[in-house]
Amino acid sequence: MRELPVQIPGEPPLAGTLTLPEDGLPAPAVVIASGSGPLDRDSNHRRARFDVARQLAGSLAAGGLASLRYDKRGVGASPGDWRTVGLHDNVDDLGRARDVLAARDEVDASRILLAGHSEGAILATALAARGVPVTGLVLLSMSAAPGAELLRWQARTIGPTLPRPVRALLRLLRVDLEKKVAANHDRIRATTADVARIGGARINARWHREFLAHDPREDLRRLTVPVLALTGEKDLQVDPAHLTTIRATVPAEVTAAVVPDLTHTLRRQPGRPSMGAYRKELRKPVDPAVLTTVVGWCREVTGLG
Repeated sequence: MRELPVQIPGEPPLAGTLTLPEDGLPAPAVVIASGSGPLDRDSNHRRARFDVARQLAGSLAAGGLASLRYDKRGVGASPGDWRTVGLHDNVDDLGRARDVLAARDEVDASRILLAGHSEGAILATALAARGVPVTGLVLLSMSAAPGAELLRWQARTIGPTLPRPVRALLRLLRVDLEKKVAANHDRIRATTADVARIGGARINARWHREFLAHDPREDLRRLTVPVLALTGEKDLQVDPAHLTTIRATVPAEVTAAVVPDLTHTLRRQPGRPSMGAYRKELRKPVDPAVLTTVVGWCREVTGLG
């Protein structure tokens, strides 16, 4: 494969990487959107190398598809402050990336797909719901519930997986994680600035306000292109049952599967699921079966085989 630096114009400009297959140009192509927070074009955080976008780009190139991935605002080589960026700004940025990809001579503009992981899947769905021309959507660990509902579910689900001493301390202190999360939501909704201090930490308040209010089902109902949706059986950040909602809500063709033992990192985890195992998981590559499934589906939808 071949990789080229790309700048996505706009305010602010975004830095990205165009990955091309060895031959078959102009090729169908995929715009890859990473998850939430300050992630770079490879889906990496300074404290956690998820590496989803980079590994997906390599697998797509091996399968004959081009791709574009990019640094989010204020991350990597893209200027700005990620804390001031809203959810809808991120949708706009994905749209800018899609337009740049479609304009490339190496790309077949009539065969462009969107692929997103976690928040990236929400962004891809929102952009496609605007009527932007795309051939299909790949939704990895996609939430299909309002943001506030999802975060309360996370608190209920993650609590029992915490180490026993932590759970004992929470009981001793009479801390109800779900109620604590809901109380923080009320504080965030009361803010008006882009950045606010909640619980002693500076957070991206505008993004949180927009995320709490956003219901992805409204976008799912407007989709008119094929969808591939995969979520891990052991995902503690997105309810695998949301795949049922996606199937029932999208009016177009949906291919959906719960992947056994897979976590939100898109790696497999034996035994009882725990976010505490993420550090160990991230030393391994993205699950090969997930990458194979995504590439095979993209090839089929774009007519490559």
